Amino acid sequence: MASETLSQNEIDALLGGGGRAATATSIPVVRDLQTEAQVYDFRRPHRISKERLRTLEAMYERCAKSLEGWLLGRVRGGVQLQLQSVEQFSFGEFTLSLPTPCASFTFELNGSGGQQGVLDFGHEFAYFLIDRLFGGSGTPALPNRAMTPIERMAVRMVADRVLTGVKEVWQDYIELDLEISGFESIPEILRVANREDPVLVANIEVTAADTRSLLLICLPFAVLERFFAGGTERRETVVGTPDERIVNRDIAEHSVRGTRIPVSARLPSFQLSMRELLGLSTGSILSTGVPRNAELDVIVGSQSRFRAAPGRIGPSLAVRLTDGLLPAPETDSLPITRTTTS
Repeated sequence: MASETLSQNEIDALLGGGGRAATATSIPVVRDLQTEAQVYDFRRPHRISKERLRTLEAMYERCAKSLEGWLLGRVRGGVQLQLQSVEQFSFGEFTLSLPTPCASFTFELNGSGGQQGVLDFGHEFAYFLIDRLFGGSGTPALPNRAMTPIERMAVRMVADRVLTGVKEVWQDYIELDLEISGFESIPEILRVANREDPVLVANIEVTAADTRSLLLICLPFAVLERFFAGGTERRETVVGTPDERIVNRDIAEHSVRGTRIPVSARLPSFQLSMRELLGLSTGSILSTGVPRNAELDVIVGSQSRFRAAPGRIGPSLAVRLTDGLLPAPETDSLPITRTTTS
């Protein structure tokens, strides 16, 4: 059957009635769904803004450097801690990221209604600490087992110091009272929160000799609500009106000025032979070898602060200050001295 030839009017009618539809279907629009669409979980909305994230990163960076300085004097070698990230996860996602066996200490957040957190030492980091704290060379074996009770005790000392650092960096925003409550080596048994509960996780990279590992600090969002709801303002508030603050300052100044501080005057140090020391008894007289006009050290509290000349006012002994402030003593121990209290 021969095809019919369309007239010009029929062609115009077809173009006028279906032009827009034809245009819409003939030119497909290609969209990058990965860039335009993003999965959003309304049960766990993201709560970390860029401003808060910068604050959190600065806080945990300080925590990492504080712990690094503390460790340097105890592991007898170089160790470097660097913050990698601070992120929001569900608790289930956090436990899935832990190896088996893990080295996770659980801790209570006292005063928070039973909330708990997790401090996880990476497998390599935990055995590096055990090796160094027990006098090893710093190249430990990495047994595929959980830590023994004695090994846990050694690592717990470091865990306590980590929690102290966490409390210090949060104290300007939220008062945290953290106390270690347990240890777990199997991630699936960790039951400090529901799997869907949001948690804040700080990832700190640890580098020491040939060891590279992670230190993870997990806090529940429930105890950090004030920080995320109220912004990053520090817990510094001005109390009272200007007049009330002046009155409070005067009261504090009066209280400080009325504080009584122990003050003593001491002869210069002198030495005794062991024979003389063993021969001392009640009523013994010591020959100090110190001249009569020798200057005395005036001790304020526990520090030498002045030089003074001895004297007398009426029936009482006295001292006359002859020199200004002195630097604090280098050591806590003092030689044998004879003390005269003014």
